[in-house]
Formats: sequence, structure tokens, C-alpha cells
Amino acid sequence: PKTQAALLEAMQERGVTVGGTTHKLPEPFLVMATQNPIEQEGTYPLPEAQLDRFLFKLLVTPPSRAELSRILDRTTAGSESNVEARLDSPRILAHQRLIRRVPIAPSIQDFAVRLVLATHPSATRSPGAEPLAPPIVEKYIRLGASPRAAQSLVLAGKCRALLAGRAAVSIEDLKAVALPALRHRLILNFEASAEGVSTDAVVENLLATLPNEAS
Repeated sequence: PKTQAALLEAMQERGVTVGGTTHKLPEPFLVMATQNPIEQEGTYPLPEAQLDRFLFKLLVTPPSRAELSRILDRTTAGSESNVEARLDSPRILAHQRLIRRVPIAPSIQDFAVRLVLATHPSATRSPGAEPLAPPIVEKYIRLGASPRAAQSLVLAGKCRALLAGRAAVSIEDLKAVALPALRHRLILNFEASAEGVSTDAVVENLLATLPNEAS
């Protein structure tokens, strides 16, 4: 728990406090974590606030026969690998600034807003809020995605558009990044766990049913 608290401070405040003194972390500061889906003994589940600070959650499948063979070649052979740097810190920071300058149309941004709001069951919506949640959300979701989810959707969509050589974000960009941006931010209820319903299934249903244009 103490380690998680320190990591949460680093991810949110970009600093670490030791002995009452806060040390700012150098930029760029990135956190990548792995999660073992089988062996949980001796580990602590990440709290919701910490999960929410990860931009993406990617599902890594077991390696193929060819991939595993290449892994063995690289890790068990006597030859040393020559690793060449492709980017330095200033270029990474410049790319981050460039991504934020990619334009997004109001209607496209509204799709991201509606998608995130649709993850909230009626019991957790603000009074007077527009009902957007489909039946699958009402049945299986305990807590929906936070505003950080919308930020992640838009930033990841801008990055995808830029990588594709396009100067603006499309709805397809947002749909393409929705699963990794949302799957770790939805909290399932007991009924979903009992029936084996995943957050991916909920997000896929949202993408299939949410209109591209607001009514």
C-alpha cells in the first residue's frame, strides 16, 4: 500500500515525497506496468484511482511459435544485442506537444463525451443528466468511466490520426482506441462477475449501439 501511494503521487503530481521533501520527476515520465492474470499471491490489486491514471490497458496474448522462437534466440544466445536509440527526451516532449495541437471537431469530441457518459448507470448519474446508458450498462456496471477516460480517448485519437498522416481526429479514431482506453476504467458489479461478462463486452456493445451523431 505504501508503494502504491508513492506510485499514485508520481503518476498524478509528477513527484515523489521522501522524508517530507518532494522531488520533482524528470520529463518525460512514463509508467508501464504488467499484471499477472493467474498468480495473485503476495500482490495487491491496484485501486480504482490508480487504474484511472493509466492511459491504456493492453491485453497481451501468448506468443506464437515463431515469436517464442525469436524470444529464445535473443535471450539465450551468446551474441549481444545492439540497441540503438530512436528518440531522446526532447523529441518525445515535442511529439507530446504536437499531439495536443491536432484539431478535433466539436461533433467528434461530443462522441467521446457521450461514450464516456454512457458508461454510467442511472443510479450513479447526476440529477437531471441525460440518460445515455444502454441496458447492458444498467445491468452490469457499478461505476462508469471518469473524465480522465474522455481525456484518454481524445488524446489517443489525436495520436492515431497523426500516425495515419491525418490532420484531424475522426470517430473511427476514437472507436479504435476505445477498448484499451476504457476497459480498465469500468467497474463491474457482482452480477457481471457471476455471469462472466467482461468490460470489453460492455464497451463493444456501447460502440455498436451509440449513434455517431447526437440526436
